[in-house]
Amino acid sequence: MSAISIQQMADRIAALMEEKLGARGAGLAAKLRSRGGRLPRKVRVAAHKVAEVAEMAQNPKLLLQVDHAALARDYDLCTHHLTRMKSRSGWLDSTLAVAASIAMSVLLVVLLVIA
Repeated sequence: MSAISIQQMADRIAALMEEKLGARGAGLAAKLRSRGGRLPRKVRVAAHKVAEVAEMAQNPKLLLQVDHAALARDYDLCTHHLTRMKSRSGWLDSTLAVAASIAMSVLLVVLLVIA
């Protein structure tokens, strides 16, 4: 596994955290500091390991020490959990739908009273 593919793994987890949890920051480590507490412990530990390996992959000598099987397990655990989560915009969409429904009902009642 090359350093580029390891960095792509970290970027994919970071993008999922941004999409699903609203995490901020540049890179996986910053996003874990931002919203890592909202993840279950097992997933959080796996994401930290992926972030560590992504940092190690920048150095060619340290890249040789990477346990690729463990990295693949950690990546799969993180992506499986994050893809199954509902996005944070789902809550906002449902709230807006309820508010629109209430506003329409009030408008119809006002029109009926006027008529």
